[in-house]
Amino acid sequence: MQKLCGVAFILTLVVVVLGAWTRLTDAGLGCPDWPGCYGFNYVPATPGEHALAAERFPDAPLEVTKARNEMIHRYAAGTLGLTILLMAVGSLRRAHRHYRAPAWLLLAMVTGQATLGMLTVTLNLLPFVVMGHLLGGFSILALLFWLLCRGQRSAQRHSLDRSLAPWFWAALLALVVQIALGGWTAANYAAMACTELPVCQGDWVGQWQWSAFHPHGMPAETYQYGVLSQAERATIHAAHRLWAMVTVVLLLVLAWRLLRQPGLRNWGVMLAIMVMVQLMLGVANVVLHLPLWVAVAHNGGAAVLLLILTGTGTRLWRGREAKWHEASYCPPTGPWSGGITSR
Repeated sequence: MQKLCGVAFILTLVVVVLGAWTRLTDAGLGCPDWPGCYGFNYVPATPGEHALAAERFPDAPLEVTKARNEMIHRYAAGTLGLTILLMAVGSLRRAHRHYRAPAWLLLAMVTGQATLGMLTVTLNLLPFVVMGHLLGGFSILALLFWLLCRGQRSAQRHSLDRSLAPWFWAALLALVVQIALGGWTAANYAAMACTELPVCQGDWVGQWQWSAFHPHGMPAETYQYGVLSQAERATIHAAHRLWAMVTVVLLLVLAWRLLRQPGLRNWGVMLAIMVMVQLMLGVANVVLHLPLWVAVAHNGGAAVLLLILTGTGTRLWRGREAKWHEASYCPPTGPWSGGITSR
């Protein structure tokens, strides 16, 4: 079960990155139907298949590259769904009963993700659905990582400062809000609404539009390439940058406090480094006008920050429960370091 959990975690990470790639290459509607592509279970390749695709969807001309990106994402997501289904079935065994609740929760979450994936296509990239799809993928990733951390142990346990808990929860909440704002920025094609630093060009305060955060937005036949006004997109972009400042401060304060804890120092180092990397990637997105690899890396960096906080939280609470719970817990050296012994 632990190995299966590891496979599911790697697949989820791949799916999250592929989802960012699909969105940033404007391939979210590369296939106008779901779960197939122009009525096929694969990307149409022959001239005859191209003609049939044009006949079936005359208003959605086939673009092979975009369709390929979309179908690769769907294949990976389908493989992940089957893997989590195996975990849920395997958890029915008595020996794996401690995996039962999280495994079935994961199955419910991945089913919900499939539904959101379908709605992303059928509702033509409705921003609220696109953002929900992103947050669902991140949630599955964090839960799988939590399961992996629970299946690892370290040779030494440390008593941890209870005052860390409020800082941890504040940093986690700030990061989740920032990820949601990033998803809303991408879903509304607002990444380049501001091309100057540190905030936005012009009188962005005077042009602030709260309507930019309406969950339904402006009704449209399709939301591809965005339907909001420039002022609304600038509002979304500015909000993402402003909240980023709050998030950076809270994450760095948490990292500094972790560095003072013997059992959490390496987590603090990883957190501080990743915060600075993510900040530089955000700046590079603006300065370099959103190059694809930088934008994908920025999306992946948000996932890594969430994983670091998940591992930190697991280690923090396992340290507090060590007196009465014999289960293994996440090592203070982190999941990417040596010295990890499987349960």
